[in-house]
Amino acid sequence: MLAYPQLMTIVENIALAPLTTLQVGGAARYFAEARREDDVREAVDFAKTRNVPLFVLGGGSNLVVADSGWPGLVLRVAIGGVAAESSGAAVLLTVGAGHDWDALVAQAVGQNCAGIECLSGIPGSVGGTPVQNVGAYGQEVAETIESVYAFDTKEGGSVVLPNLACRFRYRSSIFNSEERDRYIILRVTYRLRRDGEATLKYADLHKHFAESKTVPSLSAVREAVLRIRRAKGMLLVPGDADSRSAGSFFKNPVLTSSQFEEIAARAASRDLLIPSYPALDAQHKISAAWLVEHSGFSKGFRLGAAGISSKHALALVNTGNVRASDIVRLKESIQQRVQSEWGIVLEPEPVFIGF
Repeated sequence: MLAYPQLMTIVENIALAPLTTLQVGGAARYFAEARREDDVREAVDFAKTRNVPLFVLGGGSNLVVADSGWPGLVLRVAIGGVAAESSGAAVLLTVGAGHDWDALVAQAVGQNCAGIECLSGIPGSVGGTPVQNVGAYGQEVAETIESVYAFDTKEGGSVVLPNLACRFRYRSSIFNSEERDRYIILRVTYRLRRDGEATLKYADLHKHFAESKTVPSLSAVREAVLRIRRAKGMLLVPGDADSRSAGSFFKNPVLTSSQFEEIAARAASRDLLIPSYPALDAQHKISAAWLVEHSGFSKGFRLGAAGISSKHALALVNTGNVRASDIVRLKESIQQRVQSEWGIVLEPEPVFIGF
């Protein structure tokens, strides 16, 4: 155990698998938990001084750790706190990066603040939400993020990045693309609608409330989302083997009109209709789960010790005693078959470290 410098404790050879929802992978050479902004600065200095790589760990819900582990420092940002500020008809919530995401959603819904109710039940911490522009059931955090407060490892100081500077796209931002590894997120500010109506864009939500004669409340939508996620194995439930996953393992492909016409023709030649949804710039988002299932991988499929959830084709699960290499082998098998069958390269959603 190392003290650096008399403020933050850094421990050695810490197992990372228990800190992830997939529960695979080796150990971190060094591990520290940051509860203050100064802790983050010290961790960055520690990694630079020892010339070891630094990885920032959130809730561990979207992560695959290599069997060999991580050769440098893993920093878990545990900065908490929620501060509320009124801004006209809106409420600004500034939240520590280590705060539990679903707890924040529950708090917002409880205070009748709309904008993130459809993102209920997503595991992980607040700091991870801007990185991949977390989205589900008709909402994305990009729609509500006002700004991101982060430590800039390149310049050595803290910065405020307004929404536009984050360059949010589908499952993407500067934090996981052009500026990957530069910023360590400390706090996020969300702009929510006070007494706003719930978002009902997602087909399953429409179906759920089809017979309702009134606009459903935010709490009713949250409960519906939680039920849907549970039915699909996308809710962390103790004892449920389908919960040992990294969530949706592949992104839904976004295609140009010509690409979509080509794949739709392939589907039609097999008397199939591929589900699609409108996307930005007249593009088409298609279902990755549909592609997986129509490439020979059914729910409950097993390849060695790794498997596909019995409830959702996009979740790769740890069936017990699984190695990271088993998960990667299944991932690659699915990608190869989907590309062969449909001409589409599926992009994984989780972050892979140590590979």
